[in-house]
This record gives sequence, C-alpha cells and structure tokens, in this order.
Amino acid sequence: MRTRLLAVLLTLAIVGPAHAQTKQRIERVADLPRFTYKIDGQVEDLLRNDAKFGAFAAAVRRDTESTLANYDIGDKETERQLLTTLLLLDLLDSRYDAALARADTIRALQEKPAAKLLSGMTTRAIVTAERKAGNLTSPVYRSEVARSITDTLKPLPYEVIANDIKETKAGAETLGEGRLIGSVRERLQPIVDKSGSLSSDLAPRVIEIRYALTYVLPLKQTLVDTYSAYLDAHRVAKADIWAPRAVALPAGRRYTPVRIGVWDSGVDTRLFPDRTVKDAGKPAVIAFDRFANPATGELMPIPADLRDRVPRMKSRLKGFSDLQSNIDSPEASEVKQFLSTLQPDAYKTTVEELSLAGNWMHGTHVAGIAVAGNPYARVVVGRIEFDWHLLPDPCPSKELAERDARNMQSYVNFFKKNRVRVVNMSWGGTVKGFEEALEQCGIGKTPDERKALAREYFEIQKNALTKAFASAPEILFVTAAGNSNDDASFVEDIPAGIVLPNLVAVGAVDNAGDEASFTSYGPTVVVHANGYQVESVIPGGDKLAESGTSMASPQVVNLAAKILAASPKLKPTEVIEIIRSTADKTADGRRTLINPKKALAAAEAKKPA
Repeated sequence: MRTRLLAVLLTLAIVGPAHAQTKQRIERVADLPRFTYKIDGQVEDLLRNDAKFGAFAAAVRRDTESTLANYDIGDKETERQLLTTLLLLDLLDSRYDAALARADTIRALQEKPAAKLLSGMTTRAIVTAERKAGNLTSPVYRSEVARSITDTLKPLPYEVIANDIKETKAGAETLGEGRLIGSVRERLQPIVDKSGSLSSDLAPRVIEIRYALTYVLPLKQTLVDTYSAYLDAHRVAKADIWAPRAVALPAGRRYTPVRIGVWDSGVDTRLFPDRTVKDAGKPAVIAFDRFANPATGELMPIPADLRDRVPRMKSRLKGFSDLQSNIDSPEASEVKQFLSTLQPDAYKTTVEELSLAGNWMHGTHVAGIAVAGNPYARVVVGRIEFDWHLLPDPCPSKELAERDARNMQSYVNFFKKNRVRVVNMSWGGTVKGFEEALEQCGIGKTPDERKALAREYFEIQKNALTKAFASAPEILFVTAAGNSNDDASFVEDIPAGIVLPNLVAVGAVDNAGDEASFTSYGPTVVVHANGYQVESVIPGGDKLAESGTSMASPQVVNLAAKILAASPKLKPTEVIEIIRSTADKTADGRRTLINPKKALAAAEAKKPA
C-alpha cells in the first residue's frame, strides 16, 4: 500500500461455452486453481520468438478460459484480470472481433464510474485504427488511434475521468523498452532459473510485456500527445469537498491530549518536537527490522552506500508526484527522461532505490496527515522495515512468520504501555503475496506445495494480528483498504480483511469525493477519505503529495484523535459509530465520505457538562 504512484509507474499500465455443470463458487482468490508453464532458457527469447510465445500463449489461454468456464468467481476485479489476459492474447493473435467482445464484457463488470467510462478505450482505438490503416506502424494508424481516443473522451465528464487520464498519461510518459526488458530479466528470469517454469500468477506478466512492446510502446508519443491535448483543454481544478468539512482544534483549550500510534516505516520525530511521546527523554519507539529482529532508531535506515543518493531519491519522488498531478516540473521531466531511456542492466538498481526511498519516507508522510490540525495529538512510533528488493530478502519461512507473529503482539503491547488510543496501519499483505514470494525464492516444488506453505505462514500472521488487536479493545486500529482495486476480504488482505469491533478499514477518494481508481473495497471498508495527492511532510521536512489508501487511513486517524480529544471517554466502537453516522453516503452507494466537522460536533455533544 506504500507509495501508490511508484507502484503504478513501475508496472504496465469472450469465453468459450461452458459445459452444463454448475460452476464451483470461489469466495477467496487463493482457492482458484493454479497452473505451471515450463520455460526453457531465457524468458526474453520466449517474449520475442513467435513460435515459442505462441505455444506459451496457447497454454495460458486454455487454462484461463477453463478457469472462467468452471468457476463462479466472487470478485469482479479478479474476473476482470482473467478476462484482460484473454483480451491481450486476442490482440496479439489479431483476433480483433474477439478482443472487442471481450472489452465489452470487461466493461460490463466495471463498478467504478471512471472505469465504466474508460474501459476498453485503447483496445477499441487500436482495432479501429488497424482496420482503417491495415497496419500498426503508419502515420495513418497513429492518427486514427489519436482520433478514436479523442472522440471517446470528448463527451465524457472531465471531473469523473480526470485523475485516470493523468495516471494513464504519466504511465505512457515513463514507458521504455529498457524498463520492460529489465523487468523480464530481473523479476521473471531468476524464477525460471530456479524452477524452470512460471506459475499462472506470473505468466500473465509475460503477455502484458509482449502486448506493451507490440502495441503500446510504438504508440507512446501518440498517447502522450493525445492525453496532453485533452488535459490542456480541461485545465479546471476539481471541486474540493474536504476544505468545507475540515476542522482544526484550537490550541490552549480544554481538550485532552491523545496518543496516536504510527505503525509504519518510522517517523522523523524532529518534525513533530512538541507532539512526540518521550520515554526517558527520547522518542517512544519500538522497532523490528525486515528479518523480524529487534532494531533501534525512529526511521527505517538508508544503507550506507545509498545515503549520498537521498537528495536524488527525494527529487524523483517529487517527479512521480508531479507526473500524477500533470505538473510540468523539472523533477517530472527528469523522471520521464530517466525511466524512458533506462537500460535493462540498470533496472534492478533503479527500482530498488526508488522502492527504498518510497518506504523510507512513508511513515513520516502518514504521521504528518494524522496530526494535522490537532495540537493535542502525541505520536508513538511502531517502526517496521519494509523490504525494498526486487526478489524477497528475506524469503518467507515458518521461523520468520512466527517471529513476525510475536512482534505483532509486541507492537500492540508497546502501544498499550504508552496509552495509545488510536493506531494507523497503512500496510497490508495477502496469502497470494506469500505464494508469489515463495515462487520468487524457489521454495516449493509445485504450486500446491507453495499454496500450502503460503496458507500456513499467512494464517500464523493473520491469527497473531487478530489476537493482538483483540487484546487491546481500548485501542482503535485504523488500516488502509489496499491499492489493488479488489475486494479486501476476497483477497484476504490483512489487516484490512480482519473483522473486529475495534478495527476499521478506509478506502480512498479524491478531493472531489470521486472514488480512486486504485482503492480496494469490500464489507470491511466502511468509510472513505481523501487519498489522492495528499500533501504532507517527509524526512527532513520537505513537502510531498502522495496518493494511496495509505494517505486516506491517517485522515480517519486524524478525525478519531480529534473526537477523542473532545470526548476522551469514548470507546473505539463509539468513535467508529460517530464517524460512520456523520459521514455522507454517495448516491451510488459505493462511498461513505467522512465529515470531520459533523463528527467533531457530535463528539462535542457527548462531552459531560
């Protein structure tokens, strides 16, 4: 959930008749069938060799169609992902009628307003243009793609689709062959070297990259120019619903100090000198490193050989942020140029450095949001060291899972000891995440063996988290819903999918209250807050705007802390009820927008006379 834009920019932007039997219902993504695809030699050769790719693609198509035919999938995003794999295969096989039909099916499954409007736009533009030009390379083809996209966008409501177009434009601007091939060599090839195969979880990435090389990269400038022209013609700021709802507590009044736990990558507490809880004169911190061993320090450490690159890291983070906001800054220009021309042999170093930077700044950014407008907020730091490597370091193991489980209780005990009332957790994990990490590490001889190991390690952590939260009923735990645009319960995200009376998951909307393209959802996601380009501080005091449910969650923590400052005897369930009952439900029923002004007024009314 960390650094939403970075994740976006470092990735790529009809089923045959079923038999008459009843489909098997799937209520958890981990229960879908797994398949394995044997690969001899280099994945890059498979990617570029038509015969090798054709055999690989046929196997993936067969298994994907079988899954859709035989299983009733309880999450539309998971179904869309499977259909999208087939759509890309249709395009790569020049099955254009099938691709258009598939695009319509995917569009019918879309739930978010912007996605409903934009789904399939590029597919339809490519097919229409190819049929008119008779090729994928001529000026006529490129001109027709631009015309089709422009005509599609023209009647659409700008305020609904603006953020999605900005993100799509940013993705096109940073696309480059070196980055695509680098991801093959550094992410996929090591797995094949260990096992001689790729699973059905990772095989679609090969298809996505071939599609990008075949269709998207040759259209890069056309797409950038088309989206730029559209955005230039609509330079209108979306309405801000949050400013009128905002409320700040005045200093020097009879409010009660409230301790906030920031369970994250660490906090530069020097930026909050009067709002940091002290223990023996030093900031109150509990920390464990990525190996789940006890650690010291308020901030996730930067390795010694990378410390001199911190200014460059910060500059590139700002560049990513500016790209998402469609701001033409020197930092944005540098990031576009750098990533577009990145060579494959620089991919690993670049991605790991950017991931490290995003992780390092994350907790401080979250803390700044959590304490804004509240002079009575006091921060207690629970520091995690997130792994930033392309391949897991360390690899999953039962020993590591058990250490993590013990540490989860230690964090909560530390928060209890320091009388924390509300905790922010802008992070998460899934059972499928464990499976992918096991595959990357070459652990488990078969998909079924990895599935069993992943379930064992996941349940150790899920049970420990659930037990830890339940052991502190006096603390309100607030978590980010996730940035994968799926049902947090269906993918078994933790903590977002855990059900407890003192835990609430938060989805993300933008300044206007429109649903973010990335935000996850589901029965545990009960409220929504601004998580789009939210400005806060990062280590050292610089300001940065970031997007993600990571930024929405601390908005609710901020509100909960203000409610508790006004009415400190409220229990977590009562705080949640105030936030929910004063929130505004949108007409489509998908969003429950917090209203801090109303919520604080309700809390004030509960104060004893």
